[in-house]
Amino acid sequence: MQALIDSLAADAPAAAPPCSTETATSSLAERYRVVRERTRRLVASLDPEDMVVQSMPDASPAKWHLAHTTWFFETFLLGPNVPGYAVFDEQFGFLFNSYYEAVGPRHPRPMRGLLTRPPLERVFAYREHVDTHMRTLLATPLDADTEALLRLGLAHEEQHQELLVMDVQHLFAQSPLKPAFDPAWRLPVPGRVARFRRVGGGPVRIGAVDEPFAFDNEGPRHTVWLEPFDIADRLVTNGQWLAFMGMGGYRRADLWLSDGWAQCREEGWEAPSYWQREGEVWSHMTPAGWQPVDPDAAVTHVSYYEADAYARWAGARLPTEAEWEHAVRSRRDLEQVDDVAWQWTASAYTAYPGFRASDDAVGEYNGKFMSGQMVLRGGAMVTPPGHTRVSYRNFYRAGQRWMFSGLRLAHDAGGEREDERDLFLRDTLAGLAAEPKAFSPKYFYDGAGSALFEAICATPEYYPTRTETALLKDIAPELTACIPEGAALLELGSGASEKTRVLLDAAPWIAAYVPLDISPDALEGAAERLRAAYPSLEVHPRVGDFTRAIELPAEVAGRPVVAFFPGSTIGNFTVAEAVELLRSVRSGLGAGSRFIVGADQVKDTGTLIAAYDDAEGVTAAFNRNVLVRINRELGGDFDVGAFEHRAIWNAYRARIEMHLVSRHAQRVTVAGQSFDFAAGESIHTENSHKFTPTSFAALAQAGGWVVEREWVSADPAFGIYVLKAV
Repeated sequence: MQALIDSLAADAPAAAPPCSTETATSSLAERYRVVRERTRRLVASLDPEDMVVQSMPDASPAKWHLAHTTWFFETFLLGPNVPGYAVFDEQFGFLFNSYYEAVGPRHPRPMRGLLTRPPLERVFAYREHVDTHMRTLLATPLDADTEALLRLGLAHEEQHQELLVMDVQHLFAQSPLKPAFDPAWRLPVPGRVARFRRVGGGPVRIGAVDEPFAFDNEGPRHTVWLEPFDIADRLVTNGQWLAFMGMGGYRRADLWLSDGWAQCREEGWEAPSYWQREGEVWSHMTPAGWQPVDPDAAVTHVSYYEADAYARWAGARLPTEAEWEHAVRSRRDLEQVDDVAWQWTASAYTAYPGFRASDDAVGEYNGKFMSGQMVLRGGAMVTPPGHTRVSYRNFYRAGQRWMFSGLRLAHDAGGEREDERDLFLRDTLAGLAAEPKAFSPKYFYDGAGSALFEAICATPEYYPTRTETALLKDIAPELTACIPEGAALLELGSGASEKTRVLLDAAPWIAAYVPLDISPDALEGAAERLRAAYPSLEVHPRVGDFTRAIELPAEVAGRPVVAFFPGSTIGNFTVAEAVELLRSVRSGLGAGSRFIVGADQVKDTGTLIAAYDDAEGVTAAFNRNVLVRINRELGGDFDVGAFEHRAIWNAYRARIEMHLVSRHAQRVTVAGQSFDFAAGESIHTENSHKFTPTSFAALAQAGGWVVEREWVSADPAFGIYVLKAV
């Protein structure tokens, strides 16, 4: 027993002064009461018949959970510590032991569902009997060993509370009546798609520290070496998983580990566990019963094999458990850490350096399972409140998926990013499944889209380009004063790089130009023209999405970098997205750097609408081109002519909105998934926010910048701002 106590306390800081015996004892007694009462509440909605059946060998009947957790307290707390204690029923030790070989033989696990006797009433009587004697025990001072066993027993019961919900959900999922564990169960709130966050490497400490309780497998605390990496700040969503399915993720052997592919084929996997397709709609089993699959909610009930295959398909990987723990400890912007789904890691479940299991029955608790399993981190929607810690190590076999398991992606720092086509597909499917439907405007800019945008800029109604270019020429000497000698100019969404020439002409001391654009065609042509026009200028084009982390090419390392973001493209983002972009650029360039941003200004509605709905229909063709691209690249069957371009001024949000409006009721298919449109239903394709100097300064400040200089043209008003990172 002392070895167990030592392992739990390993590497912990010095303890605080002890509480009085009365306070400590009453606190433990109250915690015991709360934990035991929560188990009783969990089964309150179940009928006796619900609590007897075992739906598979990995699951246990609810009745067995009620008795087994009680047996733990009777066997390890009451028997050794209460003189003359008489066990409730001598047979219960055989019936309700789980895997404690040192305690004696036990009823086989796969046959727990055959235990129609003892009846449920006797199991509840067993719980009351043990609770009565435990109250007496907890009214007296406990030595350190006994208190440690009590804390272990409480954590053990919380584990079985989670298992109980999982096991009953699996049972109910087999029923054609589709019952719910709890119709009022609060499901996690869905949200945005994850962004990657950079985490530094080096020597880091991993394992439990300064915890009132930790399982033995969470220690000893030790040092590991990590290379820098990127980790997603949210979990993979159902919408992203639907894209994986639509692109043949369950049919591509090249994505799967060999054992996983064999199990996928043998068991006929084509979706996460509990998913069922009814016509064109996927639904799945939750604690609240059968629900439509929400594309914005985190995917759950996937095996390690599925999680690993998805990560490969996404051009990413699963984090190691050390990376996961270090990221959660070192960053405060990771979401869905312990309240949605346990997260698979790439780490096999093995002992930490220096781990030693105690040599008694309790020492069997975790050490005996350190073979053939993978580690999950975090916590789930069914995990009891307060049960988890950053160091908590859950573990399951790689092919299991009835538990609440999901995934968080990681990248090696500077490693390959996910394929743009796969990202395009995932975002498109998620947007079509959303309510209301929406697309990301970044997918406008394939070769044809970029050419159409250049044509828009030449229309008489589209004032922003002409006005900004004229303003740039007027202020060029003042503006370029912020660009240091030998600097590199980084342009976000460079397109044809026409406005860049104004800066290059006014600042011949610019040594390098880094155009960053999502369209390879536009980049190639612009880079070729600039090299011819400016022979001494280094041009380092980069294909990429500037809404993700800004990564500068090695060729400009050591040079000062000034970012350039013309065209009021910043207005295409929501406020939250714009702030995130500003923060990302600031993080990439560092404190004291400069960022030149063009931002269109609020003006009369007639001028705004005309600019986004020109008489020649160029903007309409640009808007519809995203449908053409989906048909060409993603196997869509959009009838492009069945969607009408529409521009709307939203005065409340100070933005022009572009929509594609369905002319009639229709069904569209993309990557094998169908989406219905009602007549008049729209796809929201783009926003173009308009600013005032005050509103833009507030936006910049939220993103970590201050406005150092500003220029606003005469009507139609357009602003150019020099921002300084703070």
